[in-house]
Amino acid sequence: MPPSWIVVVSSEAAARQATQPGSDGGRIPPSISQSRPILCPQPFHRRLAEPSRMQMPRGNPLLLSYTLQELLARDTVQVELIPEKKGLFLKHVEYEVSSQRFKSSVYRRYNDFVVFHDMLLHRFPYRMVPALPPKRMLGADREFIEARRRALKRFINLVARHPLFSEDVILKLFLSFSGSDVQNKLKESAQFVGDEFMNCKLATRAKDFLPADIQTQFAVSRELIRNIYNGFYKLRDRAERIASRAIDNAADLLIFGKELSALGSDTTPLPSWATLNSSTWGALKQALKGLSVEFALLADKAAQQGKQEENDVVEKLNLFLDLLQSYKDLCERHERGVLHKHQRALHKYSLMKRQMMSAAVQNREPESVEQLESRIVEQENAIQTMELRNYFSLYCLHQETQLIHVYLPLTSHILGAFVNSQIQGHKEMSKVWNDLKPKLSCFFAGPHSSLTPPRSPPEDGVCPH
Repeated sequence: MPPSWIVVVSSEAAARQATQPGSDGGRIPPSISQSRPILCPQPFHRRLAEPSRMQMPRGNPLLLSYTLQELLARDTVQVELIPEKKGLFLKHVEYEVSSQRFKSSVYRRYNDFVVFHDMLLHRFPYRMVPALPPKRMLGADREFIEARRRALKRFINLVARHPLFSEDVILKLFLSFSGSDVQNKLKESAQFVGDEFMNCKLATRAKDFLPADIQTQFAVSRELIRNIYNGFYKLRDRAERIASRAIDNAADLLIFGKELSALGSDTTPLPSWATLNSSTWGALKQALKGLSVEFALLADKAAQQGKQEENDVVEKLNLFLDLLQSYKDLCERHERGVLHKHQRALHKYSLMKRQMMSAAVQNREPESVEQLESRIVEQENAIQTMELRNYFSLYCLHQETQLIHVYLPLTSHILGAFVNSQIQGHKEMSKVWNDLKPKLSCFFAGPHSSLTPPRSPPEDGVCPH
């Protein structure tokens, strides 16, 4: 049986439940699902001028027809740190947010992102709104601030590439408004505007576009995406370790070269009785000093590889994980929000029907009966609205599930970046190692030396005797 989060309680089902044992024996009037009208949502008049592709394909509007490249091409937003210092202490951090699409560059603080996030949830409660990174805690270091900058960059890029968010006025305000109070501007833009349900022409007909097995489909989809999330979470952790090892290797190579240089720079005099008039140590010191340059170059190559894998592999995995997490959050909002409110409204209606029957039996005053009837009518409207919102929430969930699958080819981008980084990194480091090898011959030079440079090990790994 499908999990409870996708069980849709229709008014017809509620009517049948009302006649089950233990109920008040009444039946929900047909007005809930048939004759009683509700206000028809009006289209949102503050959208951007360009047409929204969410009005898409002719036929069933539930179906989306995007490619990953189309979504990625919508915008690329950069988020860079601009720390502002007062005295010796870091008071707060500003970010320079630059949009390719709007050709804009604005300054934002973390709290601006918070207000923008809240407005998105207000406007689009049934869509995948990515979560924000946590607010800075006391004693936060630069590593935390950098991690939060990366997370804010992922957040705004996911939002800027979402088919609906990218066409809404609040995104344009956030990315291009250069005034001093962007928070109030964002709040004003949403002040007299309802959520997506109130502004979508298809909201009241969402049920007509849903597949008959919507409950089964979402049960399977939710489980699949949970498994995908868990798998990519493990991949991200391993990718982080690989990138971290490259950076640690860079640090070790640099220190190794410095230690060689320190040996070569040693000025401690050697007694003649120990050296026997040999110049071996002096020649070795001179050679050791020169090797530090190659090891510094090796360290630089290793660090570049680690940084590249952080940016092109780890960050892309984090981006995809943020998207998957926003889908999981959306499923929880559907279960805790619309479905829960719908069930509470049905329960309240059942209690009011019982009160109505009790009043009729006790022959109460006509006015009190009329007031109760009026309340029942209001509750009928509330139930009808909740039912329509429930179906619209499922409609949106269906589309958001499609978007998740549009993003799945990002896997090939991530693997391609990882493979290319490894190939390029090993190629560049191999060249430096090969350039370094001939310089080792000076270690074995000299008139009294019988040593020769070591040869490359045989392929079978066995040393000759």
